Amino acid sequence: MMCSSGGTTRLISTDSGRRTLDFPQRPYPDLCNPSKRPHRQRRMLGELEKGVRIMAFTLQLGRQAPNFRLPATDGKTYELSDFDDAEVLVVFFTCNHCPYVIGSDEVTRQTVEKFAPRGVKFVGINSNSESTYAEDDFEHMVARMNEHKFPWLYLYDEPQEVAKAYGALRTPHFFVFDRDRRLIYTGRSVDNPRDAARIRANDLERALAEHLAGKPISVPLTNPIGCNVKWEGKDPHWMPVEACDLV
Repeated sequence: MMCSSGGTTRLISTDSGRRTLDFPQRPYPDLCNPSKRPHRQRRMLGELEKGVRIMAFTLQLGRQAPNFRLPATDGKTYELSDFDDAEVLVVFFTCNHCPYVIGSDEVTRQTVEKFAPRGVKFVGINSNSESTYAEDDFEHMVARMNEHKFPWLYLYDEPQEVAKAYGALRTPHFFVFDRDRRLIYTGRSVDNPRDAARIRANDLERALAEHLAGKPISVPLTNPIGCNVKWEGKDPHWMPVEACDLV
């Protein structure tokens, strides 16, 4: 994950598992803006420059897909191993209410239908707090799937633990994993998810096509575009302080 500030890009990574630093819970842009970082943040990022590595909020490229066990709108419960037969697994964080989700769902449907015959499976996960938006609750998830019959599974992450494990930033936010379930792409699906008529780039489809053709993914990181994940007990616009843009 990269935090960009004033033309400087910082790579935040770790070689030995996830470690959470106790940053003050300030609004999302502060970590990426040196002038607004509290002293303790500046000291910790100074340690990074001296060789101390810290883990970014969002899952790093090359990392294994975190496991999950979540209920779905079809009445079943699914975990990561249920998709072992998939050549590629796309996990994406979504919801019911966000206009960026609603505006791009049909584009996502087309992508699923295009790549499903090639062994790509899609799993949507709703981690939004129903306390923030009541329409993001499980009952509305079931109703939405019954109405639209989307060609993906729709799972409910009520405790928000899966969103934290993956480092989901927005809805929608896509994570693409290879046959070994290592992350090969994360970010947006398209450049204008709110208005399909204005889409000029489909980064998700490009990444899938390149990988399935045996080519390296030319752009493995993009910034997700959408509504931020709605965290339980937080302001609707709150994001974890570690959650910088990916590029």
